[in-house]
Amino acid sequence: MRRILAMSLGIFALDQITKYFVVEMLDLKTRLAIDVLPPLINFRMAWNEGINFGLMSGLQVDAMRWILIAVSVVISGWVLWWGRNFTGWFAAFLIGCIVGGALGNSVDRYIYGAVADFLNMSCCGFRNPFSFNVADIAIFIGAFGLVLFSERLNRRA
Repeated sequence: MRRILAMSLGIFALDQITKYFVVEMLDLKTRLAIDVLPPLINFRMAWNEGINFGLMSGLQVDAMRWILIAVSVVISGWVLWWGRNFTGWFAAFLIGCIVGGALGNSVDRYIYGAVADFLNMSCCGFRNPFSFNVADIAIFIGAFGLVLFSERLNRRA
């Protein structure tokens, strides 16, 4: 469990540090767009009030913000409880990615009222309209990794 908590804290910290640096220090919240390595990597400010890809963001119900925070905390708690059955660094990394990412996005919802998304990647004539953040990447890696490798991960006897 210590490994999982350490990984969760590391992912959470990385997410919050990158958001603070890009959104606040580079002032992306005001500038709205910064080209980093166009067209591959750009910063594009997006405030996600909903769930993945902004789904349900049009509801604009303040209660939705608190519901999403609560759901995220409950799911994180369940993933931690479920993850106690696994041993090893790889399992801790995957579970930590999910928990740290979910809690990172929950902190955004608490502070800003929405999740701060800023990474935008496009390539080869395709313009991606969506932005995402480190927490989103971590949640994807953790969930995808657990789906692919959960049967191979070391479990407690």
